[in-house]
Order: sequence, then C-alpha cells, then structure tokens
Amino acid sequence: MLDSAIPPAATAEREAQAVARGIGRLFARNGIWCLPEMPLRSGRRADLMGIDGKGRIVIVEIKVARGDLLGDSKWPDYLEYCDRFYWGLAPHLDRACLETPAFRPDLCGVIVADGYDAEILRPAPSLPLAPARRKAETERLARAALRRLVVAGDPQCAGWGEEA
Repeated sequence: MLDSAIPPAATAEREAQAVARGIGRLFARNGIWCLPEMPLRSGRRADLMGIDGKGRIVIVEIKVARGDLLGDSKWPDYLEYCDRFYWGLAPHLDRACLETPAFRPDLCGVIVADGYDAEILRPAPSLPLAPARRKAETERLARAALRRLVVAGDPQCAGWGEEA
C-alpha cells in the first residue's frame, strides 16, 4: 500500500504560507500592504515585500525550519531593497540564533506568525533607502501588484508585457 503521508516539502510550504498569511493580516491592520514572492533586481525573491503608509519598503524572509534558518546566507542581500527587514518565523522555531552577531539583530526585526495572526517580537530598525532606490522599488512593487491583479481577472494576459 502506498504511503499517503504529505511530503515534508509540501508541509513546509503550507506552513510558510500560513506564516505569510498571519504576517499579511498583521501588516494590513497596520496599513502595510504586501505581495508574496516578489522578485528583486538582484535575482533574489523576497518572501513578502510591502509598503507602508509613509512609502517605506518592508521585506520579510519567512522561515519554518531550523536548518533553513541557520543555512540562510543570502538574507543580507535583501537589505539593499528595503527600509526595514524582518524575519518571519513559525511559532515552534527556536529564535535564539537571531540574537547572535551572524544574524545582525541591529538590522533585523522578528515576527512570529501562524495562519491566523502575527506578533512583532522585535521591531525592525529603519534603515532608509536612498530616495532614487525607494522610488524604483516602489514602482516595481506597484507594477507587480497591478500585473497580478490583471492576470487574476484575465489569465489570457499572463506573460504579456513582462519586463526583462
């Protein structure tokens, strides 16, 4: 008989989606609107990227497994694209490593979330982007949001007008 258990990768993906949902709810209550899986010009992809009411850009890197958190060496690349950076973690994940110098607690906030809500455990410091960078990233975020909205309403448009 075949094992009908859900593969670990699928479980982790569902848990990451739940964390993203909880953070999205927290952010929405606070006037921060975000998109999941936002590509950056560096070739990286932010798990969540959003903008607050003052035009500041926020990026959240979501982790649901200890190995994934400890093995992440790419997170400093995100700092060039946001005013505030957060780790978004599943509630069961041990957060002690985020207090070590390798994880630069002076640069990163911490949010714990599940599928229903989230809580900021450590606010992210504001590290203002240069105005030209903020403008460019805000425009990219707006275009991505509009493209997703249009394609959701008319899938025939998928792939049209994509930027290189």
